[in-house]
Amino acid sequence: MVKRKSTKKTTKRTRAKPEYQVFVSHATADKWIATTFCEKIDATGATSFRDDRDINGGDSIPQSIRTEIQVSRELVVLLTPESIERPWVLLEVGAAWGRRKDYRIVPVLCHVTFDAIPDIIEGKKAFHINDFDTYLAELKRRVKK
Repeated sequence: MVKRKSTKKTTKRTRAKPEYQVFVSHATADKWIATTFCEKIDATGATSFRDDRDINGGDSIPQSIRTEIQVSRELVVLLTPESIERPWVLLEVGAAWGRRKDYRIVPVLCHVTFDAIPDIIEGKKAFHINDFDTYLAELKRRVKK
């Protein structure tokens, strides 16, 4: 019996590494705010990653999140009453925290107080949502470097 050579080529889907990507962590209930954050982040010259927008059907959600945290330069975590105890949000923050010492994690507070910041990132400078433009100005300076 003669085995046929497979003519099927296996190609690994590759994506160009973004210049400066920001991972936006949020609860599904806060999608509108996260969408607005991404629009504003993209306007600085950075690119944004948001799971509900950027993970395709059939993709592995945990692997996609792991990969995108690795290629991102920083993580913005939207902390709201909806997100503060969400396992996925805490997992994303933990993955970013464990990535490397200089990984920037930026908490943004909306209808929660500073004492609601998870212990793992309590020493990080946080922004109130009303001061998000200050974060964007800082981000713009980092992107241009």
